Amino acid sequence: VQLVESGGGLAQVGGSLSLSCAASGPITEMFAMGWYRQVPGKQRELVAAITSSGFTQYLDSVKDRFTISRDNAKNTIYLQMNSLKTEDTAIYFCNNGPNNWGQGTQVTVSS
Repeated sequence: VQLVESGGGLAQVGGSLSLSCAASGPITEMFAMGWYRQVPGKQRELVAAITSSGFTQYLDSVKDRFTISRDNAKNTIYLQMNSLKTEDTAIYFCNNGPNNWGQGTQVTVSS
């Protein structure tokens, strides 16, 4: 199953962006779906994850600003990012299990 992200781009501090990750087929329920991000020189970090039952988990620094959701009928997950900060600038990757990654989408937050 391929994962394709969309929706990245440029936003100003305090602004919002919404990311989507569409799977080419049914998403395996063995693993949660997640959004990770990475900046050059740093390790990729988990931003948010959601299980098939809807349980969610967030990186502390994005709690109350980001919301992950999923539409099982569309094999798609979303990440709504509000109150963006410059430190949210990164490439955001969709993930479903240890070996299934999307190609990434750039998010840049400028002041």
